[in-house]
Amino acid sequence: MNQVFKALSDPTRRQVLLLLRQGPMTAGELSEQFSVSKPTMSAHFAVLKEADLVHAEKAGKSIIYHLKLSVLEEALLGFTQSFGLGVQAPRRKKEVAR
Repeated sequence: MNQVFKALSDPTRRQVLLLLRQGPMTAGELSEQFSVSKPTMSAHFAVLKEADLVHAEKAGKSIIYHLKLSVLEEALLGFTQSFGLGVQAPRRKKEVAR
């Protein structure tokens, strides 16, 4: 969970995740959206991959990034539950002895 929140602490990385909600994008397409150097964007991508928030797929000379929304959802759910907030997992009904 710490890696997820480290990744989310930067506004550029949050914006990358918002862009990826629209669908997979290449590293070049993502980089075009920001006024930072390619090495800086590569560092942001590395943090997102380390947190398992994105999946990188090589396609020829391009790298295509995919959002792993389930990882983000699980981290946020775990965080809210640690404070007693959010949706609790449904409790199992006890089986009645017959």
